[in-house]
Amino acid sequence: MSYDVKYIGMDVHKEAIVIAVLNESGKLVMESVIETKASSILQFIHGLRGELHVTWEEGTWAAWLYDLLQPQESPHVYIAVVAQRVVPGGERECPKDFRSHTSGGQYACLCAVL
Repeated sequence: MSYDVKYIGMDVHKEAIVIAVLNESGKLVMESVIETKASSILQFIHGLRGELHVTWEEGTWAAWLYDLLQPQESPHVYIAVVAQRVVPGGERECPKDFRSHTSGGQYACLCAVL
């Protein structure tokens, strides 16, 4: 039995979260905007099947989101928080394509560029 692997990148804001879901080959299979509410986030995650790799950018909501999702971690749900990189001049360095994978291809990387 094989599992579908999904890479989930979250761009977290006070009112809403923009979510991109990529398949194993990096193709965008779903894009959603949900409320920044615990029940909405858990409902979204529980609605997905397969091996889930969830990531979001470090920021104001990172610790809260980690505390919410960490109990969901299992052999088929993996969580990672991506640190922001700052370039000279104080601006964050984000890829143009917010759906890009990290070099290892293990996590979807979503930078706050939406």
